[in-house]
Amino acid sequence: MTHQNDLEKANFKLLLEGEDSNRIQDRLNVIDAFLGTEAHITLEEMVDLLKQKGHDLDPVFVANCMNRMVEWGFAQKEQFEGQPIRYEHRHLGRHHDHLICTKCGKIVEFTDEAIERRQLEVAAAYGFHMLQHRMDIYGLCSECLSKRQRFVPLAAARAGERVVIREIAGGRTRRARLASMGLRPGDVIEVISNSGEGRLILGHGHTRLAVGRGFAQVIMVALDKDAQA
Repeated sequence: MTHQNDLEKANFKLLLEGEDSNRIQDRLNVIDAFLGTEAHITLEEMVDLLKQKGHDLDPVFVANCMNRMVEWGFAQKEQFEGQPIRYEHRHLGRHHDHLICTKCGKIVEFTDEAIERRQLEVAAAYGFHMLQHRMDIYGLCSECLSKRQRFVPLAAARAGERVVIREIAGGRTRRARLASMGLRPGDVIEVISNSGEGRLILGHGHTRLAVGRGFAQVIMVALDKDAQA
């Protein structure tokens, strides 16, 4: 355990004793395990981590401890899109933002002073005194991106992606039908929604289009940045 973690644990113990909490040692075991991981950890993962360390604690008790750590500023509760609630360390005086992979769920923390300054400038320009903020950027991590085929059916594209139509299969009739909708090879389109069933909603220029899943299977696309490489 680092010196900083020792200080955090001692600080937590003082706060526990100050409010006459019960099961202080069990609570210290929880924060000890939490401070020992840099992961964005779920409650279930926290319970499993404690078991690995020889502490078989009730999930309700662990949840109570985690919520207390959030209340006292040792942890921060995060809800990323499509993922369960996660807890991460809250380091006093330090701020970071997140990159979240929508395929594998990987979460990367980053800091950028230029972004921090720009956010303060924007807030000031609108007369706001900024108290707190968060930035979560969703996309594909480098590992998932490297595994992805260069061309994929439009039906496999994810909501929020910008893709370029590379080719349209399925015969002259289907190509003519899509051309009548204004979709041709080389066009850049944005996937607005794709639930995995039924029609996809696409953004093409200033127009929104609904494309059936059958059509979306024969439109081969590449990520916008790949097409421009």
